[in-house]
Amino acid sequence: MAACIVLFVPMGMAGWHLSRNKVLFFSGALFITLAVCIHLIPYFPSFFPQAPAVIFPQDPVNSCISLLNDVTFRSDSGGFFWNWDNSSGSYGCDFQKLGRVDVSDLLNGSWVVVAGDSQARLFMVSLLDLILGSEEMESIHEDLFKRHSDYHHVVEKIGLKLDFIWSPYVTNLTNVVTEFRRNHTYPDVLVMGAGLWHMLHFTNYSDYGDSLQLFRDSLFQLPPVSHRFDMESDSARVLHLFWLGLPKLINELLNTDEKRVKMTPEMCNAYDQELYKSKLLRLDGGSMLLLDVETLTSKCGIDCSLDGMHYSDVVYEASVQIFLNALLIESHQKL
Repeated sequence: MAACIVLFVPMGMAGWHLSRNKVLFFSGALFITLAVCIHLIPYFPSFFPQAPAVIFPQDPVNSCISLLNDVTFRSDSGGFFWNWDNSSGSYGCDFQKLGRVDVSDLLNGSWVVVAGDSQARLFMVSLLDLILGSEEMESIHEDLFKRHSDYHHVVEKIGLKLDFIWSPYVTNLTNVVTEFRRNHTYPDVLVMGAGLWHMLHFTNYSDYGDSLQLFRDSLFQLPPVSHRFDMESDSARVLHLFWLGLPKLINELLNTDEKRVKMTPEMCNAYDQELYKSKLLRLDGGSMLLLDVETLTSKCGIDCSLDGMHYSDVVYEASVQIFLNALLIESHQKL
């Protein structure tokens, strides 16, 4: 009522004065009519046609990156097999299982560092198995599986340098980053992940969260991190960071009483929540792209696990291919 009085009383008075001049009267009437219509449109939307909503296309790079961990597993008498789940929308992303020649082209002249616990070591084994032949893998197998040790390998013909750094705790990962900064030498690609040892020996998820936040802060002191993969750029060298997630733990298969008591599903979930709260991952605003080992191991299932913690080679093969396809997508390369 107040709005009507404020709007129509001044308009009526103005109209009475304008009625003495026909031109001014019709101009004023037109203005008043338009003003009233504009004020009434929000209350009667069905009487006024609306322009169709403009839908902006989603960034294809980020869209495909988000689908990389959507895979399926199957098994038969020949073992376990995996592929990307086309029903999730990944069909248009043209994901591909890269072979030795393709990987050599993609990683040519680069330095790749993998740091973490036994899960990270198995990731490194799968990556090396893809790059090297069976004879070369046989020759390095003993050194690669030395308990709690680092490993270094150079593929001379493509100038590829690979390093595994044994780092079972997140504090160890922070020290690795600090060492890079102190030496002013940085890899092209850094794959890191830890948590199982902390869960077993400390069983304190809040302390794990604190160490993740300190690790995240240490990453800010590195050179710029890019969402575009370009190893050949000498003018603006950037790091490409990946976080290797924890596997799904199958409590009844864990091989010690201590593990079964401490590494419960509830504790695993609490550790996962600390990872997301730390804002370390790219999907939470951080700089590291998640290699979702938990999803992979969950989909592979109980028959795919060796001891409730470590899984069949097919899981680590899938995680390596996800890692490589992420690099391939962000570099806009076609192999």
